[in-house]
This record gives sequence, C-alpha cells and structure tokens, in this order.
Amino acid sequence: MKRRVVVTGMGLLSPVGNTVEESFKNLVAGKNGIDFITLFDATNSKVKIAGEVKNLNFEDYLDRKEIRRSDRVTNLAMVATQEAYKQAKLEGADINRHRFGIFVGSGIGGLNTIYEETKTSVTRGQDRISPFFIPNSIINLIGAKIGIEYQAYGPNLPQVTACSAATNSIGEAFRYIRDGYLEIAITGGSEAPINEIGVGGFASLKALNFSNDPDVASVPFDARRSGFVIAEGAGILILEEYEHAIKRGAPIICEMVGYGTTADAFHMTSPDEEASGITACLTQALEDAKISPDQMGYINAHGTSTVLNDKYETLGIKKAFKDAAYKVNISSTKSMTGHALGAAGAIETIAVIKALTTGDIPPTIHLDQPDPECDLNYTPNKTVHRDMEYAMNINIGFGGQNAAIIFKKVSL
Repeated sequence: MKRRVVVTGMGLLSPVGNTVEESFKNLVAGKNGIDFITLFDATNSKVKIAGEVKNLNFEDYLDRKEIRRSDRVTNLAMVATQEAYKQAKLEGADINRHRFGIFVGSGIGGLNTIYEETKTSVTRGQDRISPFFIPNSIINLIGAKIGIEYQAYGPNLPQVTACSAATNSIGEAFRYIRDGYLEIAITGGSEAPINEIGVGGFASLKALNFSNDPDVASVPFDARRSGFVIAEGAGILILEEYEHAIKRGAPIICEMVGYGTTADAFHMTSPDEEASGITACLTQALEDAKISPDQMGYINAHGTSTVLNDKYETLGIKKAFKDAAYKVNISSTKSMTGHALGAAGAIETIAVIKALTTGDIPPTIHLDQPDPECDLNYTPNKTVHRDMEYAMNINIGFGGQNAAIIFKKVSL
C-alpha cells in the first residue's frame, strides 16, 4: 500500500521576498521583483535586468567562513533550508536519520564559481585555481552541504533536468517516501545564474527578453512576449510520511498526491509542437493523484514569456484537461519573479501550496494584450480568491523535460 506524504515545512528566497510569507504577500499584491542587475556590472551586457534576491545578508544566517567557501547557489539553498527546517519543527527531533534524504536540484549549479575560477586559470594560471572549484561547481554538493548540516544520512539525489529540476526533485522525494524508502526528505531547488556567462549564454541563445524594461519584460501569455527574464532563488520543502509527521507533532501544511514526468525527445530547446509530452505528463499526474481534471482549482504554469513555451503549454493543458482547462485558474508567477531556471519549480510550488491553503491565487501581471492562441483563464493582473481542494505546479525544461506535481488541502 502506498503511504501518504505531507508537507511539514517550507523555506523561500525569491526576487519578491526573503521568506515564504513575504514572498507570497508580494505575489498576491502583484509586486514586480524584476529590476536592473546589481550582481555584476551589466554596462556592456545586452540584457541589463533580472530577478535578483534582494537585501539578503548571508552573515545573518550562515558562518562567514562557510559563506566564502561556498558558491552563492549553495548559500541560497542553506538559508531557505533553515526556514523550512524550523517550520517543520525538526530541530532536536528524534528521527531515524538513515531514512532522511536530500533531493535538492539545480539546472546549472555553481556557475559563479565556474566563471570566477575559469578567469583565474586564464589570467593567473592553473596553479592558482581554488581547491574549492570542483566541490562548489557540482550540483550534488548543494544537497551534500545541507545533509552535513542537518545530519541526513539517507540518499542525496538531486535531479538535474534544466528548468524542471526542482519539480522533479520534489516528485522523486515524494515517491521515495510514498513507497516506503524514507520517512522524511528535504527537497526543492536552488539557482544563482546571474553573472556574465549566465546572462550572456542565455542571451546568445536568444532565450531572453532584450527590452531592459522591467515592466514589460516578463509578460507570460501576452502577445508582446519575446523571451524570459533570468532570475535566481531557492525554495525548500520538507516532505514527510503522514503518520510519522502526526507522531512527532509536526505541522501539516498540505498533502502531496500526484507526480508526472515525461520527455519530449523532440529538440534541444524547443517544445514538442503537438504538446504530446506535456499532455502525457499532466495526464500522468492527474492519474497518480486519482482525480479528474475538473477537480483542479489552480495551476501555476511554467509560463516563461517565450513565444513557443506559452503556446504549447497552453495546448498541453487543453489536451490534458479538455473542457476543464477553461474552468481552472492558471497563472504564471514568473511575471513577477522572472525565471529562476532549476529553482523555478520549488519557488512556484511554494506559491501553489500557499494559494491552496489560503485560497488566494496570485495573478499573471502585465497580461494586457492576450495572445489569441493563449486563451485560458490566466488570472490576469489581479489576485482572485477561490476555495479549492487541489492545485498543481508545472515546469518544462530544455531537452524536453516535463514535470507536474499536485497537492491537496488537508482538513485536520
């Protein structure tokens, strides 16, 4: 028999806030977190805007030496984990730490380290490369450092699936707990790509918006959309087996009930033109949750503000949900945060859970000129209240990665 899995803690750093509550308050207020880049000198960059985490002093949370020894991507994850761990009341908890796993994904990992140490190699020579170069570059070290800090002796299994990385990580943690391999897991994603090569690389790919106007740059499902706004952040969830959580008196925020994942096997960067991959993914998630499409109250769409993603994601939702596609509230919070790549799924999943538990559905801001091919209810410009039992997060990544997860409101 498959076991029930619940969320007992959440932590968040995003372009609209440095905690879960601050971020969600600003999302429902329609606050735009996109602004001009401060993390590097963007004078000579074609793209000058991004979604940065703001007013964050790592020394308020982490040891100064560890901050210097770690990449920004790891430090973001460590801070978000602190918030989630505290909410889940895990400090001092009597748990079997060999059945406590880590599933924290990233699309790129330690890109700041890669950039800085490559510069050092070229300008000063290979013998001046830091011994922390490799450890701070590889993605599994994000979760490894979390595991060391919190004594999680179970598996450390980050999913590396581009912009679906966090969603896949949450989904795989869910399966490990549901199928009896673990009792508890720290899961989510982190990304820190805002530097010269991160911005320059995506700009070269023609994936980014080039307007440099924060108010019209990220416009998902709008006819004016022309590329995404790169962002950073970290989102962390504590997933736990239901009876285990009850026994130790943990707060139960909601229940996770469904997960689907597929690959388009179509193109390196473009989605499948028939939307067959995302359709199958959404159908899998609904079947896994054992619910019908008309039971869904809210979908946080991948909604990148790129021409192809928004068009084909819309088509996939229509194919999977059929008539119910026009009844569900959908929004893209990337209209406010930008696109945090491998961390996007965790940031957006937390928004989904808060929407589910409060009934407040954050809007898609700047949706002023709807694309006729994107004709669903994208909750334009204003938060709406809707009582619901189920909510879903969708993410789609380069390489044809598709992931969807479903949560259920819990009445205790």
